[in-house]
Amino acid sequence: MPHLDIDWKLPEGKAYDWFVATPGAIALIIGLGLLFRWFVCRAIDKLVRQANKGSVPGVIANSRAGEFLADLRPESYERRQQRTEAMGSLLKSAATGLIMAVVVVMVLARLSIDIAPIIASAGIVGVALGFGAQNLVKDFLAGTFMIFEDQYGVGDIVDLGLASGTVEAVGLRVTRLRDVNGTVWHVRNGEVLRVGNQSQNWSRTVLDITVGYDADLDRVQQILQDEANSLQADAQFAGIIIEPPEVWGVERFDKDGAVVRVVLKTAPMKQWLVARAMRQRVKARFDEEGIRIPTTFRTTTEEEQA
Repeated sequence: MPHLDIDWKLPEGKAYDWFVATPGAIALIIGLGLLFRWFVCRAIDKLVRQANKGSVPGVIANSRAGEFLADLRPESYERRQQRTEAMGSLLKSAATGLIMAVVVVMVLARLSIDIAPIIASAGIVGVALGFGAQNLVKDFLAGTFMIFEDQYGVGDIVDLGLASGTVEAVGLRVTRLRDVNGTVWHVRNGEVLRVGNQSQNWSRTVLDITVGYDADLDRVQQILQDEANSLQADAQFAGIIIEPPEVWGVERFDKDGAVVRVVLKTAPMKQWLVARAMRQRVKARFDEEGIRIPTTFRTTTEEEQA
């Protein structure tokens, strides 16, 4: 039989580059990009799970000692879980976009396409969009940090300066809240310069009780302390008043009388309920003790009556 001399060497030249080397390199780049994205997303998911396993809500610590105070609301765990999952989704989207952009640039470079004009054009477009949509970018960045720092969430009662009320929705661009009159306000996150949250972790009822100058202030303070302690011991307010009430004493002197302050530390958003109940108890007790609450009456002239 004749001997067949077969050359097993792969072909060289442009055909080899276009049909073997280049597709193989592109596939490797895409594969490495997808693998790196998988590792990054897995790390973010692990971080989210660890954040969801934080300290158990409802643990009350001593704030005077500077210790952490957990959120006392029963939905605090769900709120934290939603916040961490939202941040995890945002981080994964940002990581995916960045990795895919690098992969696309590397693929174009492997195809011998000059990427310098593309990068320059992208930079010009980015600058143009930055100037044209700087308020939008500002809103998104502010919303991201608000969610990440948990400045407020759905159900919180906040004062944003521009508007105040109960938060109904928190987005990356706009926060929606409803005030006490039922008006719905849409506030851009980038326009919020300060946030006053009246319902985060715990709240406080501060009552200034005015009594006549002829009243025994020591007796008044004792009555306020007794009524506050009685309110805390009431089964209806179990778990609502979370620390022993305090009477801080005479706050100031007004034209109508002396003002005595009593404070009660409460669960979030329960300060108004406690304040109403406390006022009713104080009024009834003052009536029993004969302590007068000054009332200013306006005297009208005959011309005004006419």
